[in-house]
Amino acid sequence: MADMISLAEAQERLFALADPVSVEHVPLRDAAGRWAAAPVVALRTQPELPLSAMDGYAIRFAEPPGPWRVIGESAAGRPFAGSVAPGEAVRIFTGAAMPDGADTILVQEEAARQGDTLSLDGEGPPAHGAHVRVAGLDFTQGETLIAPGLPLTPARIALAAIAGHATLPVRRRIRIAIAATGDELRAAGEPVSPGELPESNGAMLTALLGALPVELIDLGILPDRIDALTAAFAAVDADLLVTTGGASVGDHDLVRPALAAAGTEIDFWRIAMRPGKPMMAGRMRDTVVLGLPGNPVSAHVTALLFVLPMVAYLCGASDPLPRRRTAILGAALPANGPRADHIRAVHSDRGVVPADRQDSSMLRILAASDCLIIRAPHVPAAAPGDSVEILDIS
Repeated sequence: MADMISLAEAQERLFALADPVSVEHVPLRDAAGRWAAAPVVALRTQPELPLSAMDGYAIRFAEPPGPWRVIGESAAGRPFAGSVAPGEAVRIFTGAAMPDGADTILVQEEAARQGDTLSLDGEGPPAHGAHVRVAGLDFTQGETLIAPGLPLTPARIALAAIAGHATLPVRRRIRIAIAATGDELRAAGEPVSPGELPESNGAMLTALLGALPVELIDLGILPDRIDALTAAFAAVDADLLVTTGGASVGDHDLVRPALAAAGTEIDFWRIAMRPGKPMMAGRMRDTVVLGLPGNPVSAHVTALLFVLPMVAYLCGASDPLPRRRTAILGAALPANGPRADHIRAVHSDRGVVPADRQDSSMLRILAASDCLIIRAPHVPAAAPGDSVEILDIS
């Protein structure tokens, strides 16, 4: 274990390999799935005027409780032009501007009207300021509404729109080159001979990255020849190069020496985690390099813990790491060894239940799982009902 680093150290060192990319402004409709690259400040006050929160009648509170004479109407976008004098009321609708002189809403369920004469039809008069949305209730001009690094969720995009913005500052899209390595691999859908295997990691990575602001460059399947690997890596023009396979120390594991030959400075290799120990990271000129293991489950787990966080970091996310949460364990787990373990599991009425088999080549178990149970190194055995940390994966 002396030559391995912890998962937390590996993630910290990964982020130190590059800075977030440059900023651009995009229309609101193109901002989903990205992160704010600068403070988003309110360009207007919301609401700009006091508004009615209910259908009813705008009245003056400092008067006897009716009757009132209805002198007009205020609707959203069509405010009443005059002012309300003592003994007067204005018919008003939700979202409409309060008329000058009025300060309280008598809701229509508590009002009785005969022609233009309005009177109470409830237990008593409304409270002062009842059902009025005061100016600036939501926010005022100049307030920071979205901090840099926050994800631009649908609600935040709507907030930016109502605050007066048509575009938002974001980091440009991340260019990612993806390469699978291995003479045994064949493109998905092609016939395979005994000893060959359909390539699956490329499709997995493309699917994981599909909702993020990225431009993908498919380098295809590269052969186990150091000259071909070196040439392919040296020609990459991207922010991030992700390889799968060939990252261990066997005679045919040529990715690391080929990356070095292409000018890559390896920052770390071998992480105290399971699955995914032989993952590597480094920098090749202006490109961050991530070498993932070839086993499909290992590639998936390391993509969740390194590729997606690196994309979020390059996009300016203030919290790029995947969010963990606690859950109740539904079956016993033995004491853990010296590596952080990521156990495929499913939610059930008993809690999260680990799969019986955890071999890193078994995609079917991964596909049936909806979370990973995360166990720190050297933790003791856990019993049903214990709290555990999990990472949702579906």
